[in-house]
Amino acid sequence: MISHIVAGGPENEIPDLVTHASNEEQWIGVDRGALYLLNRGITPTAAVGDFDSVSREEWLRISEAVPDHVQFPSEKNETDLEIALSKAVVHQPEAIYIYGATGGRLDHFFGAVTLLLKAELPCPVYIVDKQNEISVHFPGTTEIVQDEALPFVSFFAAGEKVEGLTLEGFKYPLADYTVQQGSSRCVSNELLEKKGVFSFRSGILMMIRSRDGRRSR
Repeated sequence: MISHIVAGGPENEIPDLVTHASNEEQWIGVDRGALYLLNRGITPTAAVGDFDSVSREEWLRISEAVPDHVQFPSEKNETDLEIALSKAVVHQPEAIYIYGATGGRLDHFFGAVTLLLKAELPCPVYIVDKQNEISVHFPGTTEIVQDEALPFVSFFAAGEKVEGLTLEGFKYPLADYTVQQGSSRCVSNELLEKKGVFSFRSGILMMIRSRDGRRSR
């Protein structure tokens, strides 16, 4: 099962979701994200948040359409998105995709990115919008598949440094390279083949797959 979390960021940054909708998918609406899902004909599996960004009429629509809905107080220790992520993890999904987390307030966006760094996450988690896909990786070897919609692949050290980064099948290959925090050495690479492999032995690696704004997705 795949879990999809839709947060309440600008709706125009959210890609097409209907193509992913099925009985095998889990959908969690976060605050106004629950309304975004209903507007696209997808009934959320659950809705969570303080719902301070919806009107009373919109909240009634959400609460009536989504049996599993929980309204939290505005003043709390976790963000609405973190609560949703914890709820998704309970169902042991194969992967979690987060939408509606970009394009708005930078503190909300950065908070979403830091959630990817939680070491206890049991599956891959991605932040996705119309132009980008962000993921975090831990030491080991990972195979990625060429995606014409997201041709550019960039890597960053999410901690102090990433040691032993090796890129195979890329336009700009690397072998046993140390990526220091703040380095732009690994920005805007591309896959030359259908598949590529990246590996490293220590640190936390952030990967961003992107496209230019002129291309459609």
